[in-house]
Amino acid sequence: MKKHNFSAGPCILPQEVLQQASQAVINFNNSNLSLIEISHRSKDFVAVMDKAIALVKELLNLPEGYSVLFLQGGASTQFLMTVLNLLKTDGKAAYINTGAWSDKAIKEAKKLGDINVIASSDDKNFSYIPKGYTVPTNVDYLHFTSNNTIFGTQFQEFPEVKDNSLLVCDMSSDIFSRQFDASKFDLIYAGAQKNMGPAGATLVIVKDEILNKTGREIPTMLDYTTHIKKESMFNTPPVFPIYVSMLTLEWLKKNGGIEWIEKVNTAKAELLYTEIDRNPLFKGAAAIEDRSKMNVTFVLTDESKQEAFDKLWNEAGINGLKGHRSVGGYRASIYNALPLESVQVLVDAMQKLA
Repeated sequence: MKKHNFSAGPCILPQEVLQQASQAVINFNNSNLSLIEISHRSKDFVAVMDKAIALVKELLNLPEGYSVLFLQGGASTQFLMTVLNLLKTDGKAAYINTGAWSDKAIKEAKKLGDINVIASSDDKNFSYIPKGYTVPTNVDYLHFTSNNTIFGTQFQEFPEVKDNSLLVCDMSSDIFSRQFDASKFDLIYAGAQKNMGPAGATLVIVKDEILNKTGREIPTMLDYTTHIKKESMFNTPPVFPIYVSMLTLEWLKKNGGIEWIEKVNTAKAELLYTEIDRNPLFKGAAAIEDRSKMNVTFVLTDESKQEAFDKLWNEAGINGLKGHRSVGGYRASIYNALPLESVQVLVDAMQKLA
């Protein structure tokens, strides 16, 4: 039976990417060696890293003056690196709290400096994106999380900063899913395991001119300039996640880039949200105007039907639909590689519930 993978992360990847990646694990570039056993400084892998970086720049239309890094580990390390590299020793930073991951970023930042939470949606269990807030002019940077994987909300318009303040964004769960002006940002980071590849690598995009201005001594491994100077090769990089990310970005470019995938993602989201709003047995968990096109959260209006619905979607070959414990109900993660066909299978299951 065909599986329809709605997992929130690690998540679905394009089938052709999985096939290419599996071949590379056995025999990379017809070398009779595995990708994961060759030197990261070999000509073949350096070419992978160079291509991955070039694809990021091309797909996001990055202007000159930005560095692209692929670092080890998940995006959570960036909660700390952001502060160390951007917050002056006597400075302040502003944060917008819209869910579990921004909340964790705030907790880490407060260990190192003066942090001002200027807006939060925790009063309604993060079911909406705050509006009407004012960004202070005396902060070193503003940090926000563009999409909230657990609660199913997404910024439809990005915040703006004034004067010399920097704009920082955790785009882990929606990078490469929609068009935006990357030049408006000073720092973007994203874990690979949503729209790029397997867990284990983090993409960092940083404007070069903003670094080395904090007045603090930064531990070597946590200093962005360390990794810029060594072209993401200061220590052994996560070769497999980077390779798969490169393949995924090639797939995205080949099919029409971000302009193409944004249309696909919009169609998927509209199909599913239309059914949620039409069907009296279901109710969306997030504010309508702030709904995510990556993570669709919804609940049953009649809990007595949970067993019947769970049976329907399991029998349809659907995987990863159970909602996070913070929200309950269901969460359909419809990342780039999930086809429209899979969303239709879920909608069909919803329509069979009576």
